[in-house]
Amino acid sequence: MALHKEMEAKGPALHLVGLRKSFTDVRAVDGLDLEVERGECFGLLGPNGAGKTTTIEICEGLTVADEGTVELLGYNWATEASAIRQRIGIQLQETQFPDKLTVEETIRLFRSFYHQGLTVDELIDRVQLEEKRTARVGGLSGGQKQRVAMATALAGDPELIFLDEPTTGLDPQARRHLWDLVEDLKRAGRTIILTTHYMDEAERLCDRIAIMDHGHKIAQGTPQELIAMVGGEEIVEFSVGGNDAGDHPLVASLRAIEDVRTVSENNGTYRMAVAALHTAVPRIFAELRARGLHLSEFRTHSATLEDVFVQLTGRNLRDE
Repeated sequence: MALHKEMEAKGPALHLVGLRKSFTDVRAVDGLDLEVERGECFGLLGPNGAGKTTTIEICEGLTVADEGTVELLGYNWATEASAIRQRIGIQLQETQFPDKLTVEETIRLFRSFYHQGLTVDELIDRVQLEEKRTARVGGLSGGQKQRVAMATALAGDPELIFLDEPTTGLDPQARRHLWDLVEDLKRAGRTIILTTHYMDEAERLCDRIAIMDHGHKIAQGTPQELIAMVGGEEIVEFSVGGNDAGDHPLVASLRAIEDVRTVSENNGTYRMAVAALHTAVPRIFAELRARGLHLSEFRTHSATLEDVFVQLTGRNLRDE
């Protein structure tokens, strides 16, 4: 992607200090500090109610913070909103476009909002919608509408781009296409702030990730650094059925096994981080036999961001 304006290189792309926002019945963001470097893809993850959406809306200028510092590319919304709008791009999780406008008309409309940027032809080519140039937006598929939304987000050739769950509800091919677009933006030196409910997406695209819960940042690092927090390279999960479920003394004996790093139990399902499967698994089986416990399920996998998320929040990312 050609760079249509010189990007300033001083300071972080996003700088938040002491950010707070409360609503009638909840404090959505509670003293958040966050810094995103220029040129990185930064993931912001959190379960529902974590404060992630409120944080992003404050950064995008859609919501006003109660307290704290919010700077984007060295600017702040209170005094330099126009300058910020010319330098950022936003793709919402679901964008409502006029159904009767064509793809070209929609992109041309959004391009007119910016002093400089990519041409309409460049934008259509960039999101691979040439064949749909004259099609009305109302007749597009979900993936095609997301491509239109990406084109409008890129219309001003932004330095900082917010992508709010850009692949939710898309088929695998459409997801991969948007991933390719994001990776092209990274290579072009853009800064991207990504929210997603797909851990594989975060692992593939993000240089660094922050995990939020209950309005606080509870972890931050590269995907590899966060995965290392699990305490083991492999995850073992098993269930014991019937009256065997919830044998809490078993947790202590499992923790005593060599190469076992962490153990947790929830409703009869045990989750363990281990350093080496070939040594830990036989010892786990031996312990279960010694206790006369019967497996109803057993599985293993390499540690992932999902395991980090579960360990920190007690929930899967896509849990309601």
